[in-house]
Amino acid sequence: MNYKEAVSIYNADPTDRTLERVCDELTAQLTLKEKTGMMSGRLTVFAINGYGLIFKGQKYNYFPYKTRGVKRLGIPPVAFSDGPRGVVMGNSTCFPVSMARAASFDDELEYEIGKAIAREAIAGGANYFAGVCINLLRNPRWGRAQESYGEDQFLQAKMGVALTKAVQEEGVIACLKHFACNSIENLRFSVDVEADEKTLQEVYLYHFRKCVEAGAMSVMGAYNKLRGDHCCESKYLLTDVLRNQWGFKGFTISDFTFGIYDCAKAVNAGMDIEMPATLRYFGLKKALRKKKISVQDIDNAVKRILAGLIKITPAIKPLPKSVIACAEHTALARRCAAESAVLLKNDGVLPLKAPVRIALIGRYANKKNVGDHGSSCVVSPYNVTPYQGLCKRFGKENVVLSDGSDLNKKSKAISECDVAVVCVGSDYRQEGENLVGHSGSDKKAEARAGGDRYSLKIPPEDVGIILKAAEISKKTIVNIIGGSAYVIEEWKDSVNAVLESFYSGMEGGNALADILSGDVNPSGRLPFTMARSEDDYPRFLFPGEKSRSINYGYYHGYTLLDKENKKAAYPFGFGLSYTDFAYSDLKVAKTDEDLKISVKAENTGGADGKTVVQAYIGAQQGDHPLRQLKAFKKVFLKKGESQYVELSVDKDDLRYYDEHTGKFYLEKEYRVYVGRDVEDSSNLTADVTM
Repeated sequence: MNYKEAVSIYNADPTDRTLERVCDELTAQLTLKEKTGMMSGRLTVFAINGYGLIFKGQKYNYFPYKTRGVKRLGIPPVAFSDGPRGVVMGNSTCFPVSMARAASFDDELEYEIGKAIAREAIAGGANYFAGVCINLLRNPRWGRAQESYGEDQFLQAKMGVALTKAVQEEGVIACLKHFACNSIENLRFSVDVEADEKTLQEVYLYHFRKCVEAGAMSVMGAYNKLRGDHCCESKYLLTDVLRNQWGFKGFTISDFTFGIYDCAKAVNAGMDIEMPATLRYFGLKKALRKKKISVQDIDNAVKRILAGLIKITPAIKPLPKSVIACAEHTALARRCAAESAVLLKNDGVLPLKAPVRIALIGRYANKKNVGDHGSSCVVSPYNVTPYQGLCKRFGKENVVLSDGSDLNKKSKAISECDVAVVCVGSDYRQEGENLVGHSGSDKKAEARAGGDRYSLKIPPEDVGIILKAAEISKKTIVNIIGGSAYVIEEWKDSVNAVLESFYSGMEGGNALADILSGDVNPSGRLPFTMARSEDDYPRFLFPGEKSRSINYGYYHGYTLLDKENKKAAYPFGFGLSYTDFAYSDLKVAKTDEDLKISVKAENTGGADGKTVVQAYIGAQQGDHPLRQLKAFKKVFLKKGESQYVELSVDKDDLRYYDEHTGKFYLEKEYRVYVGRDVEDSSNLTADVTM
């Protein structure tokens, strides 16, 4: 039997029994060298004869990173493309970062994006997308926050499941990462996370489990340690939880290059593939000779890899390179950027009414700024800056540009404008994957870039520009570009409007113009808490501290503020619109499987728009969060229109973990909260008995 025949047999009878049989037969034909070859990437750490992590003059992952296949049997390699901003290979569509997409509160939109990403991956020669990044945002200081879906595990799960399903339906293996508790960047290779079992099961593993249950076919380990073990060598994570508790049937891969330290320990833990090169897995044969691992361990890994490839092959539909960054996909990127923007403040200055003259100010006013320069970096054919987008929408003659360094010189021109738009925030130098230098053709890159954020405030020089612009201009709008939450108490009262647009992708400038002009009514909601003080977030760990261990507690984000009875500057789920909405007539019905929630949503303002109905639920007894997001739905309502919105909550999502029994259970009394954000939900509640 060769690979093609195995695929044909499975396709005719796609059952677990058939899949197991064909994988057994293929594995039996393989030599030990072929088996061990399938268990690692075929790149070298340095570029040698065309193979390497970085090709000369090109960027990371420009081509698919492949494992070793077996030509004589037709077994293909795993062909890896990174994410999650889009397909990292080649010149692909750069979508808004995951954090922005989470702010859309629209898993159906994320599903569309997943379909587009998968098509571009296939057109670029990949069959594997390592872009379902569902690490929880515990503290906004985390440098790679932009790659995640925010602070709430339910939101992470909904968006992660949507992306997973979409990618795999198109014929690309979806990889969940980084498993698990990976949310400190500068110490990512050495930090040791401690957490009790209740915290892990309910908070940090929940969304991984939901994506596994949705059919995710691969999982990437993390660099950090958990309870003393590197995650790529953690039997607790890779075997006890992933396979034994959750029934995961797919295959695992290591985080790149520095994920594995002990070959035998990794294999025994359940790590199937070392990526992207054979470093520690050079020792597989030696470990066999010393009986630290068995041939059966090798065979099990190979069978899991084969199973994934065989299952995905029938879904792959060859696509031309013309689908990459095609008009349909770039239009989707623009729509997503507009749907994701969160309006935090507006005293009536927005939307802008034509004719209007705009002063566009700041170092990001006319600069490409779509996210970090690490493994998630997508190089797209073009990038629309705020200046380009506003010029296109309002006319170049109506836009005065300043990078902020010449405000005194241009003060007269700015004062004559109707409004100033100040673009501030972060870029790849302040946050992102922690890199030492850069590769490729960018010779002017910083010697060090990315990493965790030591401060959650807007940089002082940008604050100075904001305050100066507010003095000069008639009205001032601040557009925040970045990957996560900021503390903006020192200047927010000095301006008329604040918009959080995140790293909004290749069409971000056009989307910004859509929002400012009112062509699109903002409907984004915060996927994290914007606190009043940096001290309102949990403890973080930086280099220089004596300890490399940190405890991840049960509470963070809005659950921590609820527990401490604190108010946020802008709560989780918050976002304004150019119209107003009211919720009423909450009803909750119970079935054997779920809760059915019904609420009347009404557009009470003067414009059409979208609202996000959010349902939070919490037990009324026990040591649990006051309330947690358990359902949401984005709905469009014309001005004056009302609609009953139906939400469904699976009872399993209301269960808590009992460390004594090792099982999940329901409490007796729960309270349902429905509102426009987590704090607003206190105004409309209903109690239910299980």
